[in-house]
Amino acid sequence: MINYTDHLTTLMRDIIARVPTLSFIDMRDVLVFARFGRAGSEGAFATCHCLNLPPAEPGYFFWRDRATGEMTRRSEWFVTKSPIVTMDGEREIKYLLSFTLPRYCDQSLNRSRKERFYRRATDGWVAKLDTVIHELYHIDPAHQGIRRMENGDGSTCASGHHGGDFFTHVADMVSQYLDSKPDPDVYDFLKHDFDALDSRHGGVAGTTFRPFPSYPQRFMERMPEQLKCDPKWAHVPVEPWRERRPRTHYTAADLQTRQFMRTTSRAIPAKRSKEAAA
Repeated sequence: MINYTDHLTTLMRDIIARVPTLSFIDMRDVLVFARFGRAGSEGAFATCHCLNLPPAEPGYFFWRDRATGEMTRRSEWFVTKSPIVTMDGEREIKYLLSFTLPRYCDQSLNRSRKERFYRRATDGWVAKLDTVIHELYHIDPAHQGIRRMENGDGSTCASGHHGGDFFTHVADMVSQYLDSKPDPDVYDFLKHDFDALDSRHGGVAGTTFRPFPSYPQRFMERMPEQLKCDPKWAHVPVEPWRERRPRTHYTAADLQTRQFMRTTSRAIPAKRSKEAAA
């Protein structure tokens, strides 16, 4: 069984060794994992999740009367925080890169918005390499969140948005990587769609978090010392905070290997998981 996320991680190490723009990335700070995504359905092929964002400014939820627009009630004050993910002892992971299987495996340049950027447009699998570099390019060199891109007027757009020449830069890095003559064995798995990989290797597996399909995400936490609201809203009832007990810390013990199929996935027992990663 092929472990797809392990192959992606190996590919990323090779990319950052060959593409100067991405050379600042240390893959020990990055964890690649898989999520389920049906082929042909809408949604992203991959996502960059930042774990080093500072807590958000304090805030609260509020409800308004539809007719008058007046606030009718509000929640207690809370802050939004990032969970901590540690691997290899106490080393904290700064970014998570998730890939949707099997959807990601079936990408092609044909009739996609990426096609116009490539002289190798006949090689449809390059769309998958583009996605890998696209997500790596989201990593901020200063490790202060998601990279902010410049617009044509020199201003910066919000993190996570693809402003300016983002897609052109990604395509340039894809060509730069391929022009560096990397070992074809490193990226050969990208040339096959999901069904071909499944048939060739007897299954497609990937690293996931348990309990699947959850994974580390930003969470809200009630502030122990509540702030004062604007005096004009002092009369508004305050809804007691409902404790959600979010996961705040993940380790290697929270990882598992799953086999992905066309319409579902299943956890691989620990013994078979080691064989799949080999």
